[in-house]
Amino acid sequence: MWNTPPSGPLDREGVVSPGVTQGIEAVDEEELLRRTARGDRRAFDELYRRTSPWLLVRLRRRCDDPDVLADVLQDTYLAAWRGAGGFVGAVAGGSSASWLWSIAVHRLVDAMRRRARTARVPLVEPSGTAAPAEEEALAAHLGPDVENALTALPPELRQVVQTLILDGLSVREAAVLLGMPEGTVKSRARRARIALREALS
Repeated sequence: MWNTPPSGPLDREGVVSPGVTQGIEAVDEEELLRRTARGDRRAFDELYRRTSPWLLVRLRRRCDDPDVLADVLQDTYLAAWRGAGGFVGAVAGGSSASWLWSIAVHRLVDAMRRRARTARVPLVEPSGTAAPAEEEALAAHLGPDVENALTALPPELRQVVQTLILDGLSVREAAVLLGMPEGTVKSRARRARIALREALS
């Protein structure tokens, strides 16, 4: 029945459709997804308004091409609109943020595969520190001891660990996203595991 997304949240300028009621602002993101699954366009608009800014920031840390990012963001929310029922029915105790990020990072990998045939997508160089949201996610996913050990890793090793663990990508997908051969991803992951073992023993 709901095969097309609302047009407002998906335009490239990031303009949110009018008409979001004040009452909906008090609802959490998981409830917004449940309402979206029932075809509630206002809930979808509010979900977009709340989540798209941080999602775009995280995507920008992995790719610096604005056209790719715009397409990925649009594809992510189109998939969220169409697949909200899957989140509601399949994820017990999962967060809407991790669900949306999983969609977005896989869409980014797909976009980079398509673009690799014609032009190289400029990737963002790994920074020395993780973003605060990523640090929190790593700490929650791995525990504080491992998260502390990760901060001691060289940036290129930490980047591989974050891509494989935090983003949940396969070695092949991580290689596409990071713009390096699969063998390099594997060797860096192996070096990171050894370093982490030593730091935690």
